[in-house]
Amino acid sequence: MTPLIAIAAEAADQKSAEVTDWAGRIGWVAGLLLFVVFVYWLMRQGWKWRGSLQSDLPELPTAPEAPGETRLTLSGRYHGSTTAGQWLDRIVAHGLGTRSRVELTLTEAGIEVVRPGANDFFIPAEALREARLDKGIAGKVLAEGGLLIVTWAHGEKLLDSGFRSDRAAEHTAWVEDINSMINTTEGIAR
Repeated sequence: MTPLIAIAAEAADQKSAEVTDWAGRIGWVAGLLLFVVFVYWLMRQGWKWRGSLQSDLPELPTAPEAPGETRLTLSGRYHGSTTAGQWLDRIVAHGLGTRSRVELTLTEAGIEVVRPGANDFFIPAEALREARLDKGIAGKVLAEGGLLIVTWAHGEKLLDSGFRSDRAAEHTAWVEDINSMINTTEGIAR
């Protein structure tokens, strides 16, 4: 026999080892899934804990029966509310931490915030403190001036609520109109 044929015959007689260890692979996948579920559970517990810390926040106001003539409307997204001046301190009580689509309506009485799939609320004109353009609020950072931030008083707390219009050019008109409303009512006791 030639050496080449002998090597080929010997190679054919050898069996290769199992390439895949299915039990080990299934164990790793199951462990990874349990880890992901555990992390999700911890995040949910943190969200609930934050909500319980903010339980002193009163119920959200609802829109009056006759809010008056509409000054501006806006369709877009609600990105959440934070403690005023602290753009990372998200407020989650009463659904204020839930991102959603939004329809805003500015009237003489205030701002009506309609959120499909989330709690609607109303920001009374006397609670308004400031409107400005900013680049971020908890969990959302955009280009400079990409968010309409409305600062308002709710109970004993000042809140910043962040909105983004489907047409960003509308933001400036909202800032000007809200700030002019605030300036004309400064003489009225808040």
